[in-house]
Amino acid sequence: MLLAFGEIMLRVAPPGAARFRQCLPGPVEVTFGGGEANVCGSLALLGRPVRYVTALPDNPLADALVGWQRSLGIDTSHILRREGRLGIYYLETGANQRGSTVVYDRAASSVALAAPEEYDFRSALGGVARVHVTGITPAISENGFLATRELLRLASQQGAKVSCDLNFRKKLWRWRKGTPAGELARQCMTELLPMVDLVIGNEADAEDVLGIEAAGTEVERGQISAEAYVEVARRIAERFPNVSLVAITLRESVSASHNNWGAMLFDARSASAHFAPLDGQGRYRPYEIRNIVDRVGAGDSFAAGLLYALDSEKYAAPADAVRLAAAASCLKHSVPGDMNYVTLGEIEALAGGQASGRVQR
Repeated sequence: MLLAFGEIMLRVAPPGAARFRQCLPGPVEVTFGGGEANVCGSLALLGRPVRYVTALPDNPLADALVGWQRSLGIDTSHILRREGRLGIYYLETGANQRGSTVVYDRAASSVALAAPEEYDFRSALGGVARVHVTGITPAISENGFLATRELLRLASQQGAKVSCDLNFRKKLWRWRKGTPAGELARQCMTELLPMVDLVIGNEADAEDVLGIEAAGTEVERGQISAEAYVEVARRIAERFPNVSLVAITLRESVSASHNNWGAMLFDARSASAHFAPLDGQGRYRPYEIRNIVDRVGAGDSFAAGLLYALDSEKYAAPADAVRLAAAASCLKHSVPGDMNYVTLGEIEALAGGQASGRVQR
């Protein structure tokens, strides 16, 4: 059983690549999304037992959210219902040279307000072998940080494995006046990471959160030096000796509609790095993803694919795990919404080299 803890929100978006000023007043697409919940949902769809813990208001919107999660196969029995509100994020999907934009409306959400002692974490951890958190929930409020820290403390006492996606959000981390977002993230995440064995991040997270820079990389220009991330991962593992695995997704943004996508998994136990995907000669060659449908949740789908693989017999080896995770997250770019509605068969096919997208009859 995997337990994930974090905030889930309403996702409000114009249809397609439209802008809000084009479609309002008028219809918009409303779904649900949140980093930790996305991981839970992806794993549930792959048949893994998962439990999700969050705080929600007691209203019909939250009821609909919980019902939807249950329909995916997620255990929602430990969700806290309390005062507050359901957070919202507004998304404009970019295209070509116009990037996507996100506007957060999550102040005074139930998760932001809930103190650590309000959650029954001890009960929620019953039968749990792995806990997954991110750097998003600690970024929304001090209570969000303290609750995450308390959960990891209890999980560590229990002997559960802990994975953490750094997920730096520069528009968050505003809850301590006078402390810049990056500095506050560094202070808080360095308290959490000593209780983590698997660290996940994207091509910029290590620099933003831990000050560890990848040489020869300019993320804003979409220029990635993949090999430089071996040293980044090595330094993370050296700083936090409890960390045994470091996974980093590698996105090269040619445009909003065209990204190159791959990943690296560093095994600190053997000091070995594994990249995916590979070409016929065993060299790293990222997926070329053109005509992106929706890139939101791609990192979460990678985390879910990696956790699925590491806890399986067939794909537990690091090289196999990162190959499966990279394929899962590549496919997410073809699926609208936060959730990765793909099957294990589809993931395995892409990981095995079937990338033509032919109709399956």
